Amino acid sequence: MDKFFRLKENGTNVKTEVLAGITTFLTMVYIVFVNPAILSSAGVPFEQVFTATIIAAVVGTLIMAIFAKYPIAIAPGMGLNAYFASVVGAHGISYQIVFGAVFLAGLLFLLLTFTSLREVLIKAIPNSLKYGITSGIGLFIAFIGLKMAGIIVPDEVNMVTFGDLTNPVTVLSIFGLFVTLILLARKVRGALFYGMLVTALIGYFFDLLNFNGIWSLPPVPVFFDLDLSGVFTHGLYTVVFAFLLVTVFDTTGTMIGVSEQAGLMKDGKLPRAKQALMADAIATTVGSTFGTSPSTAYIESSSGVAAGGRTGLTSIVVAGLFMLALFFSPLISAISDLPAITAPVLIIVGCFMMEGLARIDWKTFDQAFPAFAILITMPLTSSIATGIAVGFITYPMLQLVSGKGKSVHPILYVFAVIFIIQMIFFPAH
Repeated sequence: MDKFFRLKENGTNVKTEVLAGITTFLTMVYIVFVNPAILSSAGVPFEQVFTATIIAAVVGTLIMAIFAKYPIAIAPGMGLNAYFASVVGAHGISYQIVFGAVFLAGLLFLLLTFTSLREVLIKAIPNSLKYGITSGIGLFIAFIGLKMAGIIVPDEVNMVTFGDLTNPVTVLSIFGLFVTLILLARKVRGALFYGMLVTALIGYFFDLLNFNGIWSLPPVPVFFDLDLSGVFTHGLYTVVFAFLLVTVFDTTGTMIGVSEQAGLMKDGKLPRAKQALMADAIATTVGSTFGTSPSTAYIESSSGVAAGGRTGLTSIVVAGLFMLALFFSPLISAISDLPAITAPVLIIVGCFMMEGLARIDWKTFDQAFPAFAILITMPLTSSIATGIAVGFITYPMLQLVSGKGKSVHPILYVFAVIFIIQMIFFPAH
């Protein structure tokens, strides 16, 4: 164990790594509840999503542990699961087709890990677009959380309005939100999970939460019959690109951030970056065949690093705990059926994703407006792909007319033309 993970060399030991793994798991286990709740709303069978979520998390995290040897956990990402559900609802598109789009995005990501195009893509896209995309997704999922909670409801005049505070689910959602906010303010590790736990207990005592059991044998994994041809029939090229682009940015940014925190960066570079990215790409590809949206590296891994995790042994522990969660599907199903438990997580994670806005140069209009366009488009159209397209079109255009056209990487002009054609002739959502 010590030789394989080089525990002494990294200044850690088995006990520290185990505690770090438990810490990371507690901070990210909410995805086991939230992901099935979101995707089942799009018609995907709950047990299918539950099993697929854990399979993707275990596969990705084990690859990260064994080959990259980093204390970074992988699981289906927030934001793209909500986007997945919104795409399914567009034009009657089946979830089998959208899973086909996820599968293709995973394959493309896997191919990118073996080429230099990944570095070119990351360097070519300006920070204002990167931060705008992440923040736009944050607004998007927070908006979904507010709707799930009943805090905002549809309105014929203004599209949405404030909800009914006499609704028990809405009251419980607000209670759960404030409990979780207090835990976060007090810097309690696993605050999101404990907030869900407290909300579930209150819901149980007020007969809003009904259990049909606590544990059972794991559901049998079933391969999905992916509809790859439907991706091309419905012109979901922008959807595939959205899944790919967000996953690449999210994973790369998270890995660099967590690795810097752990002191694992060497001369500004991340050793074994290819293996680390491969973990995410394979988790996305495998996950799509079982029934879940794209996977990504989890920033919650930083909690495990703060607890002393420095090697892949931390990730081994996380993967083991996810496998244990397979035996609690009745409990997780009941919790996922009560929106008041999962909605606060969406709202708070949306806030976390707004951090990048502080890094955008708002005083420079040709940098600020493309980010603003992404921010406002994603939640109002319920489409991450549309937000990305608008940003990729407006950024090079504004740079060109401002006399800064040469500073824009040629690949951005290519993307702008592709997105214009896509939006006019092949609108997917």
